[in-house]
Amino acid sequence: MQVLKDRIIHDGRNLGNGILKVDSFINHQVDAVLMDECGKELARRFKHLGATKVLTAEISGIAPALTTALHLGLPVVYARKHKPVTMPDQVYLTLTPSHTKGRTVELIISPEYLAGGERVLIVDDFLATGATILGLVRLAESAGAKIVGIGALIEKIFEGGRQALSYLNIPIESLACIKSMEEDKIIFMDD
Repeated sequence: MQVLKDRIIHDGRNLGNGILKVDSFINHQVDAVLMDECGKELARRFKHLGATKVLTAEISGIAPALTTALHLGLPVVYARKHKPVTMPDQVYLTLTPSHTKGRTVELIISPEYLAGGERVLIVDDFLATGATILGLVRLAESAGAKIVGIGALIEKIFEGGRQALSYLNIPIESLACIKSMEEDKIIFMDD
């Protein structure tokens, strides 16, 4: 998706060690128009799958998941990183490493909002190692839901996440695929 790639080149920053800072338009300040365009494109790619829910992780995945769900007419469920007092005692919980936080984080979903028989589309901001998305897969499977597809705004192909998820045998779509981030450069797959 050219508009996203242009934005990454113009406003993204390669911080080294595989870290791409996109805080000015995705992760801290959100460009709502860009997210709407991304959501529209992800919805177009996944509309044939018959998803019943869109699932993501708090916090950076919420914007793309929300706009994708909006264009599909579906609710969004996001995995919380801290259990609020309003959540029931019995929850779905998994641990996953966070590359940007440098530590393991909890992902928690209330069984009130994810149930058996659901057809789940996972949408997140990044597909890198696949660790966060694998955590979301574990949560959905614990609930008895079926994963029907995975969408990401940005994929860092060199981190191997797509391969880690390949056992699922489901469609995986990314809007901007980065093949290299060496020497302060960002090189896309189709460059």
